[in-house]
Amino acid sequence: MSDAALPIPASPEADILSALGARSIVLVGMMGVGKSTIGRRMAARLKLPFIDADTEIEAAAGMTIPEIFERHGEAHFRDGEARVIARLLEGGPVVLATGGGAFMREETRTRIAAKAVSIWLRADHDVIMRRVRRRADRPLLQTADPEGTVTRLLTEREPIYGKADLTIASRDVPHDKIVEECIETLHAHLCGEQSAPPPADVASALR
Repeated sequence: MSDAALPIPASPEADILSALGARSIVLVGMMGVGKSTIGRRMAARLKLPFIDADTEIEAAAGMTIPEIFERHGEAHFRDGEARVIARLLEGGPVVLATGGGAFMREETRTRIAAKAVSIWLRADHDVIMRRVRRRADRPLLQTADPEGTVTRLLTEREPIYGKADLTIASRDVPHDKIVEECIETLHAHLCGEQSAPPPADVASALR
């Protein structure tokens, strides 16, 4: 048999793409959990376009997200965010990273459920605080007590994030390890295979 006649070996990535069809992969979770970093690497693995919803919102508005918050308020921003995500979901399949508050809107959750597979990147309070301290462009953290704000947001949002199709623990390990866990979990979810038990550090992070 010539090399040309040999079947192309299956791969988890090819299986995922086939099972997705026109659906996208949407990453949800708090600021600082690594949605953009992990999403970009996952998109490269799957050979899909990567889109950051916040970047698209800024392009559509012609101003930065802090400027939108300052000039128009959070409610105006959330309305625009919902419209942009709805548009992006029509153009799948892509890997889409959403802002921390996007999944809180029921209309957006319903659209994501219909058009995508959602993954909650879950990180604990200390990991999030360590990461968000590095950046000064988080409108919701421009308060006298950023740590208290993160605690409040986690309390409000985690039950809603838990409605995502899949949950992956975001923690301080190499990014590619998290990406690999996303691929394995997606493959098990979409292709009906039993996933292996998570590594000990994942299991403990999810407790």
